[in-house]
Amino acid sequence: MNQEALQRAAVEARGLAIDAVHACSSGHLGLPLGCADLGAVLFGEALRFNPAAPKWLNRDRFILSAGHGSMFIYSWLHLSGFKVSLDDVKNFRQLHSITPGHPEFDETEGVEATTGPLGQGVGNAVGYALSGKRAAARYNTAEHVIFDHHVVALAGDGCLQEGVAQEAIAFAGHNGLDNLILIYDSNDVTLDAMAEVSQGWDTEKYFESLNWDAVTVDGHDMVAFLEAFNAAKANDNGKPKIIIAKTEIGRGIPEVAGTAGAHGEGGAKFAESARAGLGLPAETFHVSDETKAFFASQAEAQALVFAQWQATYDAWAEANPELASELEHAVAKAVPNGLSEKIPAFADDYADATRGSGGVVINAVAKVMPTLLTGSADLFGSTKNYLKDEGDFSAENPTGRNIWFGIREHGMGAICNGIAYDGLFRISGATFCVFADYLRPSIRLAGLAKLPVTYIFTHDSVGVGEDGPTHQPVETVSGLRVIPNLDVIRPADQEEVAGSYVCAMERNDGPTALIFSRQKVVSLNEYASVETRRDGVSKGAYILKKEEGDLECIILATGSEVGHALEAAKEIGAGARVVSAPCLERFDRQSAAYREEILPASCTKRVAIEAGVSGLWYKYVGLEGQVVGIDRFGISAPGDVVMDELGINAAGIIKALS
Repeated sequence: MNQEALQRAAVEARGLAIDAVHACSSGHLGLPLGCADLGAVLFGEALRFNPAAPKWLNRDRFILSAGHGSMFIYSWLHLSGFKVSLDDVKNFRQLHSITPGHPEFDETEGVEATTGPLGQGVGNAVGYALSGKRAAARYNTAEHVIFDHHVVALAGDGCLQEGVAQEAIAFAGHNGLDNLILIYDSNDVTLDAMAEVSQGWDTEKYFESLNWDAVTVDGHDMVAFLEAFNAAKANDNGKPKIIIAKTEIGRGIPEVAGTAGAHGEGGAKFAESARAGLGLPAETFHVSDETKAFFASQAEAQALVFAQWQATYDAWAEANPELASELEHAVAKAVPNGLSEKIPAFADDYADATRGSGGVVINAVAKVMPTLLTGSADLFGSTKNYLKDEGDFSAENPTGRNIWFGIREHGMGAICNGIAYDGLFRISGATFCVFADYLRPSIRLAGLAKLPVTYIFTHDSVGVGEDGPTHQPVETVSGLRVIPNLDVIRPADQEEVAGSYVCAMERNDGPTALIFSRQKVVSLNEYASVETRRDGVSKGAYILKKEEGDLECIILATGSEVGHALEAAKEIGAGARVVSAPCLERFDRQSAAYREEILPASCTKRVAIEAGVSGLWYKYVGLEGQVVGIDRFGISAPGDVVMDELGINAAGIIKALS
């Protein structure tokens, strides 16, 4: 350990943070200054990475959960040789820069996750660790170890106080993710006040009670921190590790150091005196030749480690061609050609809820996609997405493909995002539709970061019945539809379910929510072929029943309400067209010509029916059209009784058209 070089780098990293925040009068100085010594040890000594191969499969993953301290990671990525130039640092928080206010995935080389909402990065790190554990179990052989990396997350009090982190921490301990190292920037300060105002736990005892190893060190003692970090890396005892690093927030700016005032940009106005106090020259954004030379030599050493691993990987791939092909396809996010054809068609007399057919379909998909994992928030028996004969993920069985998240929807969402960030496995997670809001912040981040996560939300409407309004989602599906870059698919029958899974698996630029019913739905076999229904889902909406004469009216429907639309069309007569619209987002992405073909502007007599709030549907029926929906909470009664009571039936459609 070259302590002199690391201490010099820590000082210069503090200077970069001060200068960047001062230049734009915006940002958070507390963490970059307080954790600079930790950063020097991590990026200058302890982490395994290769700036020349930033996506190296066996790199250590570093996640800055406390994303508000983004100048911490930008400084260290610049110093250690990633493609973050000094000009990029100078453009901190500027338009189109790769150094935005909070780290964003796939925009800045070396950034492993989009962080900012506190606690999410902790959950992401747990997902990364689960992915790493399963990758090692799946792909390592007795002759070749290609996965033995660690996942490291830096979090503060704000992250640990958030419920999403608490859920993920409990999951990690229970599942023995001993490849996870959490560094707690314990500076006794939150944004508003000293930490004692809002927390009073014994951190070591808390984590130890959840099956973690815990140790406390002086975060400014580089030797002590490195010893603790190396010990955590070496200990594969079935417990994740937390290093509680006692630090001084805003260290380097005496006027605010150690106070809540150091959290944001408050100390930036003291930039000139702080730079002098740190021993930095008057010039801003200073990086010494000695620091540049030190990190250049570190990069050369890392490149040698990478080259050795690459030789091992090549030998492994030659000895295990099938595993190598599977891994390469996973990294490329490849999906089997003709996936729809690999899902057997359902029998003509099949009759079940879409959650039931969803269980059949996901098992068929899993057989041809060995990297597909699925999980549930203690609801496998209800969500029906359990993979048969594929085992349960646990410390004892890391190859299991079924993940038992427990009653932790928000943690599940953040963990799923972490698995998707890592990119080695395709992940899906399930719960009741009404509980989607418990993981909504994670869904939002999946949309923002373009993660191919699949959400399976069952019990999709007031058709849930006797459980009543608390469990009957009326606003949830539309609420999901307003999240940018999220595809929301509510299929009408078993073949649309199959098409939904094909769409979800083939989508690599964002998440998909599959909305399934608890109640049985009618089969659409007599109205359209298997191919038409499955392909129709990919287009978002399609003509399920074409008018038999001049077009007089159009009925749009999704999910279980498609049956009501067909029943109403029979009563209306030859001029009625029924459009099944399982995914409005996909329909909106179709060409104008296709949208006109399905919903011709000349036909303004339209009605949409969905057992949920009505507002979004006016985009498709127009101001002259009608919507049969539910703009109130539900009722506790048998599902079909509730539907009739609230007018979600064929009679409701006919009345709306009259």
